[in-house]
Amino acid sequence: MSAQVNALPRAVQRRLAARPRLTDAVWVGGLTLFDMATVLHRSPEPPGWGVALWGAQTVPLLWRRTAPRAVLVTMTGLYVLFQALGPVPSKVPGPFLLMLGVYAVARYARASVSGPLALLSLLSAAVTDALSGHWEPPRLGSLEPISVTTFVFFFALAWLLGHGRRRIDADAARLRELNRRLAAEQELNARQAVLTERARIARDLHDVVAHHVSAIALQARAAEDVLTSGPLQREEAAHGVGVIARTADTALTEMRRLLGLLSFGEGAHELAPEPSLDGLDRLVGVAASAGCRVACDVEVSAAPPAGMQVSAYRIVQEALTNAVKHAGPVVVRIAVRGDDTRLTVEVENDPPGPEHRPVPGAGRGLVGMRERVAAFDGELDAGPRPDGGWRLRAVLCARAPRAAQPSGSRERR
Repeated sequence: MSAQVNALPRAVQRRLAARPRLTDAVWVGGLTLFDMATVLHRSPEPPGWGVALWGAQTVPLLWRRTAPRAVLVTMTGLYVLFQALGPVPSKVPGPFLLMLGVYAVARYARASVSGPLALLSLLSAAVTDALSGHWEPPRLGSLEPISVTTFVFFFALAWLLGHGRRRIDADAARLRELNRRLAAEQELNARQAVLTERARIARDLHDVVAHHVSAIALQARAAEDVLTSGPLQREEAAHGVGVIARTADTALTEMRRLLGLLSFGEGAHELAPEPSLDGLDRLVGVAASAGCRVACDVEVSAAPPAGMQVSAYRIVQEALTNAVKHAGPVVVRIAVRGDDTRLTVEVENDPPGPEHRPVPGAGRGLVGMRERVAAFDGELDAGPRPDGGWRLRAVLCARAPRAAQPSGSRERR
């Protein structure tokens, strides 16, 4: 019950804060009516125009948000007029109404403007009181009777409160702007992270699909040759079809692992481990099943970081894919050397046979390898050998960064 009671004023405050014009009309109208009611039953009874002039001193506050300087000037003029005419006997307004205008101008106008205006209003009120005979000598240490000391005290108090509130509002607006910029920057970073991850997954998918599909294509051609050249050799044909099936299964497994990164389903914990240098034997086996004679030499004194191992694995995979596509069943030599700070990957293949039909490529493999090497501040050199073969050399650095300077290949692969 108490929570509901406390929630009611907060709801009213939010509703009024959303309608500032209505809020000003309510409290300024209430203040004006209250001021007029305080002089209605005085003796002798004041004239109607005097009561109206008395109440009119607070009406300009309706525009305190949009025209604070004009509000203070108008209120000061009405004060001077009321004091000069004296329509309500023995009624001295004092600084209490004008301090509302001083507060408004200090809150909604710059200090360089509100300060001089407050001083001008103070001087006008003090001179008017002195000329109209309402001025009394100030008493040391007292605000009574109403004198220059009273005006100075209340004007200074109102100006300091208004200026302080203006600074609070400015700081709050600055914080809101900073929060808005921070939220926008966080959203931009999140989108960039998503795009980067999608690009990485796309590269990995390209590596996986191109590698295994190339092996499948080569085995399918070999099986076609077995089935169409001379008597049917069932064992060789069955072996080729079996290699195609196993290679396709391997490709599907790796594709499921990569696509599983895009979801957070219940099967996420069943995903295969991330590729590393320990998995190079699988790549060698796939290339060997395609007819290549692969020699793999790995000499790593200390385990490199996981990210570096993944990049080295993908570089070897793409190099073997290119060898299978462009050279066919040839001799391939793989050498991986280094430690936990630097890896050197070298892949060479012999020239293709005279009857080999190369599989066309789009050149994305080398682009992906360059990006992986550049991510580790390394170097990439790929190009044909004098005998017609192909040589690829990649250097990955973990701790000694330097500008990546991948040399452009002389052939699209």
